[in-house]
Amino acid sequence: MTSAAARRATLSDVATAAGVSKATVSKALNGRDDVSDQTRERVLAAVAAIGYRPAPGPAHAHDRRALAVVFDLPASPYILGVFQGSLAAATDERVDLLTRLAPDRDARTQPAVARDWVADLLAVGVGGVVGLTLSRPGALIRAAADASLPFVIVDPVGTRDRHLVSVGSSNWDGARAATEHLIGLGHRRIGWIGGPEDSDAARERLYGYRAALDAAGLVADPALVRSDQFTVENGTRYAHELLTSADPPTAIMAADDEIAVGVLGAAHALGVPVPERLSVSGFDDTPQAAWTTPPLTTVHQHLGDMGRMAVQTVLAMAEGRHPASPRVELATSLTVRASTGPAPA
Repeated sequence: MTSAAARRATLSDVATAAGVSKATVSKALNGRDDVSDQTRERVLAAVAAIGYRPAPGPAHAHDRRALAVVFDLPASPYILGVFQGSLAAATDERVDLLTRLAPDRDARTQPAVARDWVADLLAVGVGGVVGLTLSRPGALIRAAADASLPFVIVDPVGTRDRHLVSVGSSNWDGARAATEHLIGLGHRRIGWIGGPEDSDAARERLYGYRAALDAAGLVADPALVRSDQFTVENGTRYAHELLTSADPPTAIMAADDEIAVGVLGAAHALGVPVPERLSVSGFDDTPQAAWTTPPLTTVHQHLGDMGRMAVQTVLAMAEGRHPASPRVELATSLTVRASTGPAPA
């Protein structure tokens, strides 16, 4: 007895028997018109030969639409904020929202892996994908486009794919406003601890910081700038470097709230009072920003609305409507709390 016969036959078994991809099998079985009659007959013959039966779905599944929300790190407060908005929008639209992890970061760049991943989504009835800050998503986006599966990403990382439709915030404006706030308090040496260089959001925030310094006639000191992943640990490490340097900053701009939490931790460990000797600002305005000691000044992003907009956009694309712009940006605003104050004399 063959291994395929000894267990329940899978979509991969059908693809192998028919000599086509899993995505093509899904299209053929779902009656898509972009599959030739000859290919469809070959797929159906393979289905009959190996006894493939689709996994049973919920009752009345044909009456429901489904979207997949995909991420790398679901534990981030930022991700959770965007996800809550996605879930609320899906609930309002009576759409099932399936959560999925993306393929491994290295594997997802391989076209075959990306095609199989998309085929698996199609096989369970997914009609669109919302990616939350996915890194290196190019192959996934292209595989979805080839399968006519709408794909929208919130704050993409590491891609300039021509198929990309994205949702984000006015990152440049937000960082510029926060830097202007610090300059207005008398700070002239303002450090920057940013996110990864291949993140569109992190790069735009860095540009906004530099633009505010330039407009105020201040020179951006490269010795005060660091870039790495959005983590508390990086905030702590780089803040320690800056605060123990020969000419430390009197303020530090963090590219997100997690980095800012690390900066506050480093300042506390070094005995640097905030905001008397160091002002700290963040970006995102996640719930933890109001719980830090002192409460964090930060740029407010409408995280829930970003998730809502991504779901509404991908549903419109699934109905054949193209977005007016491939990039949707929501406004930001500055939330001033107790972590920023006048520059020390």
